[in-house]
Amino acid sequence: MKKYMYSEARRQLSKLLEEAMVYGEIRIKRRNGEEFSLKPAPSSKSALDVAGIDLDFTAEEIVDLIREGRGRG
Repeated sequence: MKKYMYSEARRQLSKLLEEAMVYGEIRIKRRNGEEFSLKPAPSSKSALDVAGIDLDFTAEEIVDLIREGRGRG
């Protein structure tokens, strides 16, 4: 886990947010010794929520392609 002093974190906030995404958590330390944790918030999107594409295939064409791929064509 990476640690940064407060003044450095304030100057490089964008970089720290990126590092938190990569490493999962970073720590920011004040002069008085207090430490704070910065970690990304959990995503509310489903991992299965992906954009689709339109290939202009009918359902019958898709079934035929699958059968052909399985050697049943």
